[in-house]
Amino acid sequence: MAAHSSSRGSRRGFFKGSLGLAASAALSNRLFASGNGPLSIDSVEPVVIRSPRGEKPPEWYIEMPPVGHATGGAGLWNRLDHASPSRFRGATQATLVKITTKDGLVGWGECHAPAAPRVHAAVISDLLAPILIGQDARQVEPLWEKLYSSQRLRGYATGFYTESIAGVDLALWDLLGKYLGQPLYRILGGKYRDAVPTYAGIGGSTPEALAASARQQLDRGFAAVKMGLSKGPGTASVERVEAVSRAIGDKGQLLVDSLGAYKVHEARAVGERLDALPNIGWWEDALLPEDIAGYSELKAALKTPLCAGETFSNRYQFRDLFAARAVDMVNPDLCRAGGVTECRRIAILADLHGVLFSPHISTGTALYWAASAHLAAHLPNTVIMEGGTLLDRPFGNAILREPLAARPGAAMVPERAGIGAEFDEEALAAYRVA
Repeated sequence: MAAHSSSRGSRRGFFKGSLGLAASAALSNRLFASGNGPLSIDSVEPVVIRSPRGEKPPEWYIEMPPVGHATGGAGLWNRLDHASPSRFRGATQATLVKITTKDGLVGWGECHAPAAPRVHAAVISDLLAPILIGQDARQVEPLWEKLYSSQRLRGYATGFYTESIAGVDLALWDLLGKYLGQPLYRILGGKYRDAVPTYAGIGGSTPEALAASARQQLDRGFAAVKMGLSKGPGTASVERVEAVSRAIGDKGQLLVDSLGAYKVHEARAVGERLDALPNIGWWEDALLPEDIAGYSELKAALKTPLCAGETFSNRYQFRDLFAARAVDMVNPDLCRAGGVTECRRIAILADLHGVLFSPHISTGTALYWAASAHLAAHLPNTVIMEGGTLLDRPFGNAILREPLAARPGAAMVPERAGIGAEFDEEALAAYRVA
């Protein structure tokens, strides 16, 4: 009798346990559907793209001034040129990051990689992916710290390393947004605006051509345009800036970019002429990024607002810039300075110091643009963002399943889940390189 009773008890326990497991499984499915279940990373894949794709070897695309290249000006201005960066023979390149979970959910990210995208691909495959595989993709910020800390005692804190981390970070935020069924700005905490102001670059070989280009963009709807000053042969003349300023008048603002061309004494002289113009929105990268003390001196001497930040890669560099009261606004690059996670920290630090924020997007894809729009809309000290014409380029809406919305002078913040820029992989394949 005792044995029979025990058998019935065992059966009751078995059925109770089975029902419990079934209920637990059902609960687990409901939790996963609502964004509370596990999200294990199964694969991390770098994808290198180039437009036009071409068949040349990677090194063919890099152009650099010759060793000993000088600025080419008169007298003391004809000195060694430290500022001219590498160029890319007309090609646009990027390294994308595709992270897939065991449940088949896909998140996309992007590294700022215009020069040597295969370097980022190697960093991601050989160093970052082994850290990420098997981890919970919902742990976006803890994973960022793990990736950054994995090599910091070996001196890795900028450049290819943080650009590679940025690609991973964007993919993780994209995953989290899709998982929760919410756009990125909402999981960051909300947005201050539905559209972010954008500016457009202008070009022309003469002051007259530059002025005409500026008027054309203003007529299209842009309220701000940007031009170079000392960004190459024949561009050092301040008269070019003065001509564009006159053409704009009170219809908008002119942003000026020098890519670190000047020394402090040179920048003071140029800056005095910019100070006389009524519509200069900012002077970007007047000095080399290492010269924070020089920026402080220049800022104290000029009325023209100073902007820097695209050359910096982490919040510690920006901390030093802010502590020195060296700039009026910063333009970090999401796909260079550690992604959404790090750039949000940078922007908060900027706000604490009364410094304005403007995402930098000189090159890249529509994903880059969309992530920047989300973060810009989320932050209280945003004023404008770059990339006003990016969606019209080959890596813009043409490679997306659904286009992003923009008008001249404004980027509409995506409302789709995640970053909201889902690649059409068939379209992407036309640009993919080994």
